[in-house]
Amino acid sequence: MEQTGKIALVTGASRGIGAATALLLAEGGADVVINFRSKAPRAGEVAGQVRALGRHALLAQADITEATDRVAMAQSVRETFGRLDTLILNASGGMEKNKDAGYALLLNRGSQLATLDVLLPLMAPGSRIVFVTSHWAHFYGTHPVAPAYEAVAASKKAGEDALRARIPELAARGIRLTIVSGDGIEGTITVKLLERVQRGALDSSRNLPTIAEFAAAIVASATDDSLPSGHIAFIGSIEP
Repeated sequence: MEQTGKIALVTGASRGIGAATALLLAEGGADVVINFRSKAPRAGEVAGQVRALGRHALLAQADITEATDRVAMAQSVRETFGRLDTLILNASGGMEKNKDAGYALLLNRGSQLATLDVLLPLMAPGSRIVFVTSHWAHFYGTHPVAPAYEAVAASKKAGEDALRARIPELAARGIRLTIVSGDGIEGTITVKLLERVQRGALDSSRNLPTIAEFAAAIVASATDDSLPSGHIAFIGSIEP
């Protein structure tokens, strides 16, 4: 997981999987751009931990569904570091209250592509992109999905498919895309929301992966040069 001298950006990095991933990248030697939408105090704590490891941390407040925010984030990265080596597309959602029916698809498909597009000019040959997803999303259409999560699963599946379609273009630039798919991750907001709105949605007999385990898989996918573009790492049970 050696990342000395690398510049990494993690979307949705103020807590949970994103925060753990940012810290692992910093431990490996990377300077980290910590994207967050609204949790400034939490993002600041993550930045402080990155700096305590002796690495640079750039706080990048940006709602990735907003074009102006995405452009401002890319400009901040350009001005601070001049380039980007690793992009972790971790931010997702769709179970929030007071969001319209199209929000999940906007966030999990359209905004993933738009975030990639705005940052791609900063990425040189050898750069890495990791899309973070779930088994329910990756296997959507072939495995049962908890009804409360269905809109998220369908939209993240659409996002993964759309990113996969970009592999030839990325390969021509010398950039690799990999995917990391996880079972319900213990302690994450998604698992908590699912249990709140649909008790029993997750089989209590399963040993769910931890945030630390999932973050380690994400960083491994970003740093293992033996993995081909399009590789999928599965973490945790893939049984329905």
